[in-house]
Amino acid sequence: MKTLRLLSLGAGVQSTTLALMIEQGEIPMVDGAIFADTGAEPKEVYDHLNWLEKQLSYPLHRVQWRNLKEDVMAAAVGEYKGFTAPFYTLSDTGKKGILMRQCTADYKIKPVVKKTRELMGYSKGQRVDLKEWRVENIMGISTDEMQRMKPNRLKYITNVYPLVDKDITRMHCFEWMKKNNYPQPPRSACTFCPYHSSEEWSKIKRNKEEWEEVVKIDYMIRDTDKFKAKINMKSKMFLHNSCEPIDQIDFNKGDDQFKFDFMDECEGMCGN
Repeated sequence: MKTLRLLSLGAGVQSTTLALMIEQGEIPMVDGAIFADTGAEPKEVYDHLNWLEKQLSYPLHRVQWRNLKEDVMAAAVGEYKGFTAPFYTLSDTGKKGILMRQCTADYKIKPVVKKTRELMGYSKGQRVDLKEWRVENIMGISTDEMQRMKPNRLKYITNVYPLVDKDITRMHCFEWMKKNNYPQPPRSACTFCPYHSSEEWSKIKRNKEEWEEVVKIDYMIRDTDKFKAKINMKSKMFLHNSCEPIDQIDFNKGDDQFKFDFMDECEGMCGN
């Protein structure tokens, strides 16, 4: 049976540490790494990814299904419908909610699986021979995020969590990077991701160009009737969980008390 070992690389703290641990031989070598580009990461993430690629002896495959940022903006003017992100909602009666999260599956998982099948030699629609192939999907999830560990839905792919096996936390990752004289990795997540903490929003706000774009998107999803009509939405939509315009929020006050019952990370793919 053939085995393909692939690192699911988010270019954030944990997956960067994992990538370099593999390079240094602390974790068994992989056949390659796959970075799913949503087209919406901060510039510092792309800069970091370019640096990281130069440190690796194994191939780093960059893949993209569609450009998430462009799709959000296109949807806001009624030019694209096939899009769902976890925007916060506020009804006319004051009830708060959140939209279904589909962006991780579409913009992260889908292109990674497509590239994985390509590396196995399978074409679109071709059935994988379970007796011929097994894939180990190496994921950068640490012990303080074990609730994000999930079995892969595809029978030929097994999710593997080396950081958990080694009892490594996110803080341990920072310490390992510093010990080995590597730069501190940025947090990997879309600039307008609704799961940002106040600290993350404050960090994005320091980049004038990215912040102006975030504010623009926040107003577009709320004030454009064509967007709401396309997804059959009557409530107003917001990027921040307070359901207030993003440019009117004082992030120094910390996170709002209004919370949902989920991790403020994408499902094992974003923010690692």
